[in-house]
Amino acid sequence: MDGHRVSTDAGCLLVGELDRSFGITERFARCFNDRRNPDLIEHDLLTLMRQRVYGLAAGYEDLNDHDFLRVDPLLAAACGQDDVFGEQRRREEDRGKGLAGKSTFNRVELGAGLQSDDRYKRIQADLEQIEDFFIEEFVRSVKKRSPLVILDIDTSCAPIYGEQEQRFFHGYYDQYCLLPLFVFCGGFPVVARLRSADSQHLEDTIRVVEKVVKRLRQKRRRIKILLRGDSGFCRVELMRWCEAHDVFYVFGLPGNAVLKRICRGVMRSAKALMEYNRNKGSTGERLFKELRYRARDWKPDRKRRVVCKAECTLEGENPRFVITNLPAKGYPMQELYEQTYCARGDMENRIKEQFLDLKAGRISTHYVRSNQLRMAFSAVAYLLMHHLRSRALKGTEMETATCGTIRQKLLKVGAVVKLSCRRLLVSLSAAYPFQDLWKLAASRILRFGFG
Repeated sequence: MDGHRVSTDAGCLLVGELDRSFGITERFARCFNDRRNPDLIEHDLLTLMRQRVYGLAAGYEDLNDHDFLRVDPLLAAACGQDDVFGEQRRREEDRGKGLAGKSTFNRVELGAGLQSDDRYKRIQADLEQIEDFFIEEFVRSVKKRSPLVILDIDTSCAPIYGEQEQRFFHGYYDQYCLLPLFVFCGGFPVVARLRSADSQHLEDTIRVVEKVVKRLRQKRRRIKILLRGDSGFCRVELMRWCEAHDVFYVFGLPGNAVLKRICRGVMRSAKALMEYNRNKGSTGERLFKELRYRARDWKPDRKRRVVCKAECTLEGENPRFVITNLPAKGYPMQELYEQTYCARGDMENRIKEQFLDLKAGRISTHYVRSNQLRMAFSAVAYLLMHHLRSRALKGTEMETATCGTIRQKLLKVGAVVKLSCRRLLVSLSAAYPFQDLWKLAASRILRFGFG
Protein backbone atom coordinates (compact mmCIF):
# COMPACT_ATOMS: atom_id res chain seq x y z
CA MET A 1 0.00 0.00 0.00
CA ASP A 2 2.12 2.84 -1.33
CA GLY A 3 -0.63 5.22 -2.48
CA HIS A 4 -1.22 8.76 -1.31
CA ARG A 5 -2.80 9.57 2.04
CA VAL A 6 -6.54 9.65 1.37
CA SER A 7 -9.30 10.82 3.71
CA THR A 8 -12.99 10.01 3.30
CA ASP A 9 -14.21 13.03 5.30
CA ALA A 10 -13.01 16.11 3.43
CA GLY A 11 -16.25 17.88 4.39
CA CYS A 12 -14.98 18.14 7.96
CA LEU A 13 -12.94 21.08 6.69
CA LEU A 14 -16.22 22.92 6.06
CA VAL A 15 -17.46 22.12 9.55
CA GLY A 16 -14.14 23.16 11.12
CA GLU A 17 -13.97 26.45 9.23
CA LEU A 18 -17.60 27.22 10.07
CA ASP A 19 -16.95 26.45 13.71
CA ARG A 20 -13.95 28.79 13.87
CA SER A 21 -16.04 31.51 12.20
CA PHE A 22 -18.73 31.33 14.90
CA GLY A 23 -16.58 30.17 17.81
CA ILE A 24 -19.10 27.53 18.92
CA THR A 25 -16.78 24.83 20.26
CA GLU A 26 -14.50 27.49 21.72
CA ARG A 27 -17.35 28.73 23.91
CA PHE A 28 -18.46 25.16 24.57
CA ALA A 29 -14.98 24.26 25.85
CA ARG A 30 -15.30 26.94 28.54
CA CYS A 31 -17.88 24.72 30.24
CA PHE A 32 -15.10 22.28 31.15
CA ASN A 33 -12.57 22.43 33.94
CA ASP A 34 -9.23 21.09 32.73
CA ARG A 35 -7.09 20.06 35.70
CA ARG A 36 -4.33 18.46 33.63
CA ASN A 37 -0.71 19.59 33.84
CA PRO A 38 -0.18 21.80 30.75
CA ASP A 39 3.42 20.60 30.43
CA LEU A 40 2.39 16.97 30.09
CA ILE A 41 -0.47 17.12 27.60
CA GLU A 42 -0.34 16.83 23.80
CA HIS A 43 -3.99 17.61 22.98
CA ASP A 44 -5.51 20.72 24.47
CA LEU A 45 -9.13 20.86 25.59
CA LEU A 46 -10.41 22.70 22.52
CA THR A 47 -8.88 20.12 20.16
CA LEU A 48 -10.55 17.31 22.10
CA MET A 49 -13.94 19.02 21.94
CA ARG A 50 -13.62 19.59 18.22
CA GLN A 51 -12.53 16.03 17.54
CA ARG A 52 -15.52 14.57 19.39
CA VAL A 53 -18.07 16.97 17.87
CA TYR A 54 -16.73 16.80 14.30
CA GLY A 55 -16.63 13.02 14.59
CA LEU A 56 -20.34 12.99 15.43
CA ALA A 57 -21.10 15.31 12.53
CA ALA A 58 -19.23 12.91 10.22
CA GLY A 59 -21.18 9.91 11.54
CA TYR A 60 -18.77 8.41 14.10
CA GLU A 61 -20.75 8.06 17.33
CA ASP A 62 -18.66 5.41 19.09
CA LEU A 63 -15.62 6.28 21.15
CA ASN A 64 -13.93 3.26 19.58
CA ASP A 65 -14.14 5.04 16.22
CA HIS A 66 -11.54 7.53 17.38
CA ASP A 67 -8.86 4.85 17.51
CA PHE A 68 -8.76 4.94 13.71
CA LEU A 69 -9.96 8.54 13.27
CA ARG A 70 -6.87 9.72 15.13
CA VAL A 71 -4.73 8.93 12.06
CA ASP A 72 -6.93 11.03 9.71
CA PRO A 73 -4.89 14.13 8.75
CA LEU A 74 -7.93 16.05 7.50
CA LEU A 75 -9.80 15.65 10.76
CA ALA A 76 -6.66 16.74 12.60
CA ALA A 77 -6.38 19.81 10.36
CA ALA A 78 -10.06 20.64 10.91
CA CYS A 79 -9.50 20.43 14.67
CA GLY A 80 -6.63 22.92 14.42
CA GLN A 81 -3.69 20.56 14.88
CA ASP A 82 -0.36 21.62 13.35
CA ASP A 83 1.18 18.16 13.46
CA VAL A 84 -1.58 16.50 11.41
CA PHE A 85 0.41 13.31 10.81
CA GLY A 86 1.50 12.94 14.43
CA GLU A 87 5.18 12.82 13.55
CA GLN A 88 6.22 14.84 16.60
CA ARG A 89 4.42 12.80 19.26
CA ARG A 90 6.47 12.12 22.38
CA ARG A 91 5.89 8.40 22.63
CA GLU A 92 6.98 6.07 19.87
CA GLU A 93 3.69 4.14 19.86
CA ASP A 94 1.72 7.38 19.32
CA ARG A 95 3.66 8.59 16.29
CA GLY A 96 1.63 8.67 13.14
CA LYS A 97 -1.50 9.50 15.14
CA GLY A 98 -2.29 13.18 15.17
CA LEU A 99 -5.33 13.02 17.43
CA ALA A 100 -6.50 11.50 20.72
CA GLY A 101 -7.83 7.96 21.14
CA LYS A 102 -10.88 6.42 22.75
CA SER A 103 -9.43 6.17 26.27
CA THR A 104 -8.99 9.93 26.51
CA PHE A 105 -12.62 10.56 25.56
CA ASN A 106 -13.79 7.86 27.94
CA ARG A 107 -12.14 9.71 30.81
CA VAL A 108 -13.72 12.98 29.61
CA GLU A 109 -17.20 11.46 29.67
CA LEU A 110 -16.76 9.77 33.04
CA GLY A 111 -15.52 13.05 34.53
CA ALA A 112 -18.74 14.88 33.65
CA GLY A 113 -20.38 16.50 36.66
CA LEU A 114 -17.60 15.70 39.11
CA GLN A 115 -16.76 18.46 41.56
CA SER A 116 -13.69 17.00 43.26
CA ASP A 117 -10.23 16.34 41.89
CA ASP A 118 -9.75 12.85 40.46
CA ARG A 119 -6.46 11.28 39.52
CA TYR A 120 -7.71 9.92 36.20
CA LYS A 121 -10.71 12.12 35.31
CA ARG A 122 -9.03 15.49 35.23
CA ILE A 123 -11.27 17.01 32.56
CA GLN A 124 -14.61 17.69 34.24
CA ALA A 125 -17.68 19.09 32.51
CA ASP A 126 -19.95 21.51 34.35
CA LEU A 127 -23.39 20.33 33.21
CA GLU A 128 -25.17 23.47 34.41
CA GLN A 129 -22.81 25.63 32.38
CA ILE A 130 -23.43 23.41 29.36
CA GLU A 131 -27.18 23.93 29.73
CA ASP A 132 -26.59 27.69 29.93
CA PHE A 133 -24.31 27.49 26.89
CA PHE A 134 -27.10 26.30 24.59
CA ILE A 135 -29.49 28.93 25.93
CA GLU A 136 -26.89 31.65 25.37
CA GLU A 137 -26.25 30.43 21.81
CA PHE A 138 -29.98 30.60 21.13
CA VAL A 139 -30.39 34.08 22.62
CA ARG A 140 -27.39 35.22 20.59
CA SER A 141 -29.14 34.04 17.41
CA VAL A 142 -32.41 35.92 18.02
CA LYS A 143 -32.65 38.93 15.74
CA LYS A 144 -33.14 42.34 17.29
CA ARG A 145 -36.47 43.10 15.64
CA SER A 146 -38.05 39.68 16.10
CA PRO A 147 -41.63 40.35 17.30
CA LEU A 148 -42.33 36.79 18.41
CA VAL A 149 -40.29 33.78 19.49
CA ILE A 150 -41.94 30.36 19.38
CA LEU A 151 -40.49 27.73 21.71
CA ASP A 152 -41.43 24.14 20.91
CA ILE A 153 -41.15 21.74 23.83
CA ASP A 154 -41.34 17.96 23.71
CA THR A 155 -39.92 14.76 25.16
CA SER A 156 -38.66 11.69 23.34
CA CYS A 157 -37.83 8.07 24.15
CA ALA A 158 -34.16 7.16 24.55
CA PRO A 159 -34.04 3.36 25.01
CA ILE A 160 -31.46 1.83 27.35
CA TYR A 161 -30.32 -1.76 27.31
CA GLY A 162 -28.24 -2.11 30.45
CA GLU A 163 -28.30 -1.23 34.13
CA GLN A 164 -27.84 2.50 33.67
CA GLU A 165 -28.75 4.96 36.39
CA GLN A 166 -32.39 6.09 36.52
CA ARG A 167 -33.56 3.25 34.26
CA PHE A 168 -37.32 2.86 34.38
CA PHE A 169 -39.85 0.82 32.39
CA HIS A 170 -42.22 3.11 30.50
CA GLY A 171 -45.59 1.55 29.81
CA TYR A 172 -46.37 3.67 26.74
CA TYR A 173 -43.07 2.92 24.98
CA ASP A 174 -43.05 -0.66 26.37
CA GLN A 175 -39.35 -0.63 27.21
CA TYR A 176 -36.74 0.65 29.65
CA CYS A 177 -35.77 4.15 28.66
CA LEU A 178 -34.94 7.71 29.62
CA LEU A 179 -37.11 10.63 28.49
CA PRO A 180 -34.96 13.60 27.45
CA LEU A 181 -36.57 17.03 27.28
CA PHE A 182 -36.01 19.05 24.10
CA VAL A 183 -36.73 22.70 23.41
CA PHE A 184 -36.34 24.07 19.88
CA CYS A 185 -36.97 27.41 18.25
CA GLY A 186 -37.53 26.54 14.62
CA GLY A 187 -34.45 24.49 13.78
CA PHE A 188 -32.33 25.93 16.59
CA PRO A 189 -31.65 23.68 19.61
CA VAL A 190 -32.27 25.44 22.93
CA VAL A 191 -32.38 22.64 25.52
CA ALA A 192 -31.45 18.95 25.41
CA ARG A 193 -31.83 17.63 28.93
CA LEU A 194 -31.74 13.97 29.92
CA ARG A 195 -34.40 12.90 32.45
CA SER A 196 -35.77 9.68 33.86
CA ALA A 197 -39.05 8.14 32.68
CA ASP A 198 -40.59 7.63 36.12
CA SER A 199 -42.41 10.98 36.28
CA GLN A 200 -43.39 14.04 34.27
CA HIS A 201 -40.77 16.25 35.98
CA LEU A 202 -43.16 19.20 35.96
CA GLU A 203 -41.04 21.30 38.34
CA ASP A 204 -37.95 20.76 36.20
CA THR A 205 -39.89 21.68 33.04
CA ILE A 206 -41.02 24.96 34.61
CA ARG A 207 -37.46 25.63 35.79
CA VAL A 208 -36.06 25.13 32.28
CA VAL A 209 -38.75 27.28 30.64
CA GLU A 210 -38.23 29.99 33.24
CA LYS A 211 -34.48 30.04 32.60
CA VAL A 212 -34.97 30.40 28.83
CA VAL A 213 -37.64 33.09 29.17
CA LYS A 214 -35.64 35.05 31.72
CA ARG A 215 -32.54 35.11 29.52
CA LEU A 216 -34.60 36.11 26.47
CA ARG A 217 -36.24 38.97 28.35
CA GLN A 218 -32.87 40.21 29.59
CA LYS A 219 -31.75 40.75 26.00
CA ARG A 220 -35.10 41.47 24.32
CA ARG A 221 -37.29 43.05 26.97
CA ARG A 222 -40.40 43.55 24.82
CA ILE A 223 -40.27 40.35 22.80
CA LYS A 224 -43.36 38.14 22.79
CA ILE A 225 -42.87 34.47 23.63
CA LEU A 226 -45.12 31.56 22.65
CA LEU A 227 -44.66 28.16 24.30
CA ARG A 228 -46.00 25.30 22.20
CA GLY A 229 -46.35 21.64 23.21
CA ASP A 230 -48.51 18.54 22.97
CA SER A 231 -50.99 17.30 25.55
CA GLY A 232 -48.18 15.95 27.73
CA PHE A 233 -47.44 19.54 28.77
CA CYS A 234 -51.05 20.56 29.38
CA ARG A 235 -50.62 21.01 33.13
CA VAL A 236 -52.36 23.72 35.09
CA GLU A 237 -49.14 24.60 36.95
CA LEU A 238 -47.34 25.34 33.67
CA MET A 239 -50.28 27.34 32.32
CA ARG A 240 -50.45 29.36 35.53
CA TRP A 241 -46.74 30.11 35.30
CA CYS A 242 -47.08 31.27 31.68
CA GLU A 243 -50.02 33.54 32.53
CA ALA A 244 -48.17 35.01 35.50
CA HIS A 245 -45.06 35.78 33.39
CA ASP A 246 -46.81 37.12 30.27
CA VAL A 247 -45.92 34.11 28.12
CA PHE A 248 -48.37 32.87 25.50
CA TYR A 249 -48.99 29.15 25.24
CA VAL A 250 -50.84 26.66 23.06
CA PHE A 251 -50.99 23.06 24.25
CA GLY A 252 -52.82 19.97 23.14
CA LEU A 253 -55.68 19.16 25.50
CA PRO A 254 -56.55 15.52 26.19
CA GLY A 255 -60.13 14.78 25.24
CA ASN A 256 -62.64 13.69 27.88
CA ALA A 257 -66.36 13.00 28.16
CA VAL A 258 -67.19 16.62 29.03
CA LEU A 259 -65.37 18.09 26.01
CA LYS A 260 -66.81 15.51 23.64
CA ARG A 261 -70.31 16.19 24.93
CA ILE A 262 -69.89 19.95 24.43
CA CYS A 263 -68.65 19.41 20.86
CA ARG A 264 -71.21 16.74 20.01
CA GLY A 265 -73.24 19.10 17.81
CA VAL A 266 -70.36 20.28 15.64
CA MET A 267 -69.16 16.68 15.28
CA ARG A 268 -72.60 15.68 13.96
CA SER A 269 -72.38 18.56 11.47
CA ALA A 270 -68.93 17.40 10.29
CA LYS A 271 -70.25 13.86 9.90
CA ALA A 272 -73.25 15.05 7.88
CA LEU A 273 -70.97 17.15 5.68
CA MET A 274 -68.77 14.13 5.12
CA GLU A 275 -71.73 12.00 4.03
CA TYR A 276 -72.97 14.76 1.71
CA ASN A 277 -69.58 15.20 -0.02
CA ARG A 278 -68.57 11.52 -0.14
CA ASN A 279 -69.91 11.08 -3.67
CA LYS A 280 -67.78 14.06 -4.72
CA GLY A 281 -64.60 12.27 -3.63
CA SER A 282 -64.25 13.76 -0.16
CA THR A 283 -62.25 11.61 2.27
CA GLY A 284 -62.67 13.85 5.29
CA GLU A 285 -64.32 17.02 6.57
CA ARG A 286 -63.46 19.17 9.57
CA LEU A 287 -65.23 21.94 11.43
CA PHE A 288 -64.11 24.03 14.40
CA LYS A 289 -65.76 25.15 17.62
CA GLU A 290 -64.51 27.51 20.32
CA LEU A 291 -65.46 27.24 23.98
CA ARG A 292 -64.37 28.21 27.47
CA TYR A 293 -63.32 25.32 29.67
CA ARG A 294 -62.08 24.68 33.18
CA ALA A 295 -61.37 21.24 34.62
CA ARG A 296 -62.59 20.44 38.12
CA ASP A 297 -59.11 20.50 39.70
CA TRP A 298 -58.22 23.81 38.01
CA LYS A 299 -60.41 25.83 40.38
CA PRO A 300 -60.34 28.68 41.30
CA ASP A 301 -58.77 29.56 37.92
CA ARG A 302 -60.90 31.25 35.32
CA LYS A 303 -62.06 29.32 32.28
CA ARG A 304 -59.55 29.14 29.44
CA ARG A 305 -59.97 29.29 25.69
CA VAL A 306 -60.29 25.87 24.02
CA VAL A 307 -60.57 25.15 20.29
CA CYS A 308 -62.10 21.87 19.15
CA LYS A 309 -61.33 20.36 15.75
CA ALA A 310 -64.29 18.15 14.85
CA GLU A 311 -63.05 15.96 12.03
CA CYS A 312 -64.79 13.05 10.38
CA THR A 313 -62.96 10.79 7.92
CA LEU A 314 -63.64 7.46 6.23
CA GLU A 315 -62.15 5.81 9.34
CA GLY A 316 -64.55 7.58 11.68
CA GLU A 317 -64.60 10.54 14.08
CA ASN A 318 -61.35 12.24 15.04
CA PRO A 319 -61.88 15.04 17.60
CA ARG A 320 -58.89 17.08 18.78
CA PHE A 321 -58.61 19.89 21.35
CA VAL A 322 -56.08 22.65 22.04
CA ILE A 323 -55.99 25.11 24.93
CA THR A 324 -54.41 28.55 24.71
CA ASN A 325 -54.26 32.08 26.08
CA LEU A 326 -53.76 33.58 22.62
CA PRO A 327 -56.46 36.17 21.77
CA ALA A 328 -59.24 35.11 19.41
CA LYS A 329 -58.91 38.37 17.47
CA GLY A 330 -55.46 37.64 16.13
CA TYR A 331 -55.75 33.85 16.15
CA PRO A 332 -59.10 32.57 14.83
CA MET A 333 -60.03 28.94 15.44
CA GLN A 334 -58.89 27.27 12.23
CA GLU A 335 -55.70 29.31 11.92
CA LEU A 336 -54.83 28.63 15.55
CA TYR A 337 -55.10 24.88 15.11
CA GLU A 338 -53.81 24.32 11.57
CA GLN A 339 -51.08 26.96 11.36
CA THR A 340 -50.05 27.75 14.92
CA TYR A 341 -50.44 24.45 16.77
CA CYS A 342 -49.84 21.86 14.04
CA ALA A 343 -46.61 23.60 13.02
CA ARG A 344 -45.04 22.14 16.17
CA GLY A 345 -44.85 18.82 14.31
CA ASP A 346 -41.70 20.03 12.55
CA MET A 347 -39.89 19.91 15.89
CA GLU A 348 -40.31 16.14 15.88
CA ASN A 349 -38.29 16.04 12.66
CA ARG A 350 -35.50 17.95 14.39
CA ILE A 351 -35.53 15.45 17.26
CA LYS A 352 -35.38 12.61 14.74
CA GLU A 353 -32.33 14.22 13.18
CA GLN A 354 -30.56 14.28 16.52
CA PHE A 355 -31.42 10.67 17.25
CA LEU A 356 -31.00 9.13 13.79
CA ASP A 357 -28.26 11.26 12.22
CA LEU A 358 -26.28 12.46 15.26
CA LYS A 359 -26.95 9.58 17.66
CA ALA A 360 -28.27 11.59 20.61
CA GLY A 361 -29.76 8.38 21.94
CA ARG A 362 -26.41 6.64 22.28
CA ILE A 363 -26.55 6.79 26.09
CA SER A 364 -24.74 3.57 26.91
CA THR A 365 -22.56 4.71 29.81
CA HIS A 366 -23.64 3.80 33.33
CA TYR A 367 -23.89 7.32 34.78
CA VAL A 368 -26.62 9.80 33.88
CA ARG A 369 -24.14 12.67 34.05
CA SER A 370 -21.93 10.96 31.43
CA ASN A 371 -24.92 10.27 29.20
CA GLN A 372 -25.96 13.91 29.56
CA LEU A 373 -22.55 14.94 28.25
CA ARG A 374 -22.96 12.58 25.30
CA MET A 375 -26.28 14.23 24.49
CA ALA A 376 -24.61 17.65 24.75
CA PHE A 377 -21.91 16.61 22.26
CA SER A 378 -24.66 15.51 19.87
CA ALA A 379 -26.50 18.82 20.32
CA VAL A 380 -23.33 20.81 19.53
CA ALA A 381 -22.83 18.72 16.39
CA TYR A 382 -26.44 19.45 15.42
CA LEU A 383 -25.89 23.16 16.08
CA LEU A 384 -22.95 23.20 13.65
CA MET A 385 -24.96 21.34 11.01
CA HIS A 386 -27.85 23.75 11.52
CA HIS A 387 -25.56 26.74 10.89
CA LEU A 388 -24.11 24.97 7.86
CA ARG A 389 -27.45 24.49 6.13
CA SER A 390 -29.13 27.73 7.27
CA ARG A 391 -26.21 30.00 6.41
CA ALA A 392 -23.65 28.38 4.11
CA LEU A 393 -26.32 26.47 2.13
CA LYS A 394 -29.03 29.12 2.20
CA GLY A 395 -30.94 29.36 -1.07
CA THR A 396 -29.71 25.97 -2.33
CA GLU A 397 -31.49 22.64 -2.57
CA MET A 398 -29.69 21.61 0.65
CA GLU A 399 -31.18 24.41 2.77
CA THR A 400 -33.93 22.11 4.03
CA ALA A 401 -31.95 18.84 3.89
CA THR A 402 -31.48 16.67 6.95
CA CYS A 403 -28.15 16.34 8.69
CA GLY A 404 -27.80 12.84 7.24
CA THR A 405 -28.26 14.08 3.68
CA ILE A 406 -25.78 16.93 4.17
CA ARG A 407 -23.27 14.47 5.60
CA GLN A 408 -23.70 12.07 2.69
CA LYS A 409 -23.34 14.69 -0.02
CA LEU A 410 -20.95 17.26 1.46
CA LEU A 411 -18.99 15.69 4.32
CA LYS A 412 -18.32 12.18 3.01
CA VAL A 413 -15.97 13.31 0.28
CA GLY A 414 -12.74 11.54 -0.62
CA ALA A 415 -9.61 13.70 -0.81
CA VAL A 416 -5.88 13.22 -1.30
CA VAL A 417 -3.79 14.90 1.40
CA LYS A 418 -0.25 16.18 0.83
CA LEU A 419 1.91 18.11 3.28
CA SER A 420 4.51 20.59 2.05
CA CYS A 421 6.83 22.82 4.05
CA ARG A 422 4.26 25.62 4.20
CA ARG A 423 0.79 24.18 3.82
CA LEU A 424 -1.50 21.19 3.72
CA LEU A 425 -2.74 20.51 0.20
CA VAL A 426 -6.13 18.83 -0.14
CA SER A 427 -7.21 17.56 -3.58
CA LEU A 428 -10.83 16.58 -4.17
CA SER A 429 -11.85 14.43 -7.12
CA ALA A 430 -12.69 16.24 -10.35
CA ALA A 431 -15.59 13.81 -10.76
CA TYR A 432 -17.18 14.73 -7.41
CA PRO A 433 -20.87 15.33 -8.36
CA PHE A 434 -21.55 18.08 -5.80
CA GLN A 435 -18.39 20.11 -6.26
CA ASP A 436 -20.24 23.32 -7.19
CA LEU A 437 -22.29 23.12 -4.02
CA TRP A 438 -19.17 22.34 -1.97
CA LYS A 439 -17.33 25.34 -3.47
CA LEU A 440 -20.30 27.62 -2.79
CA ALA A 441 -20.48 26.53 0.85
CA ALA A 442 -16.71 26.93 1.27
CA SER A 443 -16.68 30.42 -0.25
CA ARG A 444 -19.55 31.58 1.97
CA ILE A 445 -17.92 30.19 5.10
CA LEU A 446 -14.66 31.95 4.29
CA ARG A 447 -16.57 35.23 3.99
CA PHE A 448 -18.04 34.82 7.46
CA GLY A 449 -14.66 35.73 9.00
CA PHE A 450 -13.62 34.71 12.49
CA GLY A 451 -15.26 35.38 15.83
